[in-house]
Amino acid sequence: MDLHLQGRRALVTGGSRGIGLAVAGALAAEGVDVAIAARDRGRLEAAAAKLRAASGQKIIPVVIDTADDGSVRAAVAATVEALGGIDILVNNAAQPGGQAPPAKLANTTDEDFFADVNVKVLGYLRCARAVAPLMIEQHWGRIINVSGLAARQTGAIIGSIRNVSVAALTKNLADELGGHGINVTVVHPGLTRTEKTAGVITAQADRLGIDPAEVEARMGSRVAIGRIVDAAEVADVIAFLASPRSVAITGDAIVVGGGSIGAIHY
Repeated sequence: MDLHLQGRRALVTGGSRGIGLAVAGALAAEGVDVAIAARDRGRLEAAAAKLRAASGQKIIPVVIDTADDGSVRAAVAATVEALGGIDILVNNAAQPGGQAPPAKLANTTDEDFFADVNVKVLGYLRCARAVAPLMIEQHWGRIINVSGLAARQTGAIIGSIRNVSVAALTKNLADELGGHGINVTVVHPGLTRTEKTAGVITAQADRLGIDPAEVEARMGSRVAIGRIVDAAEVADVIAFLASPRSVAITGDAIVVGGGSIGAIHY
């Protein structure tokens, strides 16, 4: 299927590794010029070089701290200057969840809560606020907010709150911006194979004295498809949502976790 993305321009936050890097690669493969944004310039430049070599597209590294509104606006301005505009925003910059046991109530501090929500929820809001006027002016745009299955599960107080908040933000933006040709969706990955996940699997394997493949197999046994999803597979779904083909989907959550066994959502 031709996604009709050739010549579009995207800003992907958290784009130097993990799901964000996979999304940037998927968009570039469809003919999109991409600004990958994160805090570490060295990692950004290395990732941009690899993406350029693989796709032949214009890939630019942009330093951003989504916890700071001035940094967000500067990153958007730099992207517009380099690419000529922004058609697609993928909000992905966040403290990753699921890498360690979440804090229980007694150990959930105000500082941890506000730091996490400031980067993810307010960070997504800042990016959308900076980019939306550009999309309104051109009467077209796609905003995809990467959240997570903690929105539908207990066990991580901050993780659940931040991800539900991203879903609420998404629906509000979709209703407000839909008349301007802008679709806004939220994607909920589950446990996903990334560089960080690989490290967690290795650490658990070492602790248990078993092969890393056995650890991953145990994780996959809790997923309907029988394995954990790869970041590239999440990126495939986001690339579709970023395209004109996704016009019928806005305001809703798309789960890309391989299927939660036993759960019914409607």
